[in-house]
Amino acid sequence: MFQARILDSKIRKLIIQDAEKFISSSDFGASIIFSGTVRKNNNNKLVKGITYDTHDALVIKSFDEIYREASEKLKILNKAVFIDHAKGYLDLGEISIIIAVACKHRDEAYILSRYIIEEIKKRSPIWKKEHYHNEESDWLKGNPLVHENN
Repeated sequence: MFQARILDSKIRKLIIQDAEKFISSSDFGASIIFSGTVRKNNNNKLVKGITYDTHDALVIKSFDEIYREASEKLKILNKAVFIDHAKGYLDLGEISIIIAVACKHRDEAYILSRYIIEEIKKRSPIWKKEHYHNEESDWLKGNPLVHENN
């Protein structure tokens, strides 16, 4: 079972209960819900909000690829995975990403959840612009979509 979405923050906020409902099943003995939120300090700057921009189709494609790769690499066959990512402006404390996984055993759930978030951070075309209390804003440096061989 797999579901992934990009939600425009002007239309709908990310809700943890959506994730809980999707992964809920007596087939699984362990579930983990990871949520990333907007924090008030980053690199010694006082943050008041973040704008996320995405290439929606490519983000969903990358989430699907990560899910399929995790199945092959981690050999976790019986699982449920739910991924939501926000697009648009978020205030402090608002949820920017939810990753929920359910597996037969806790070790599988921890490994799978960690794999998914790390791969999303490396590979998905999601950009964030921090807005600071001094009225300045900066697009944060991310990971390149293509890694050059040195």
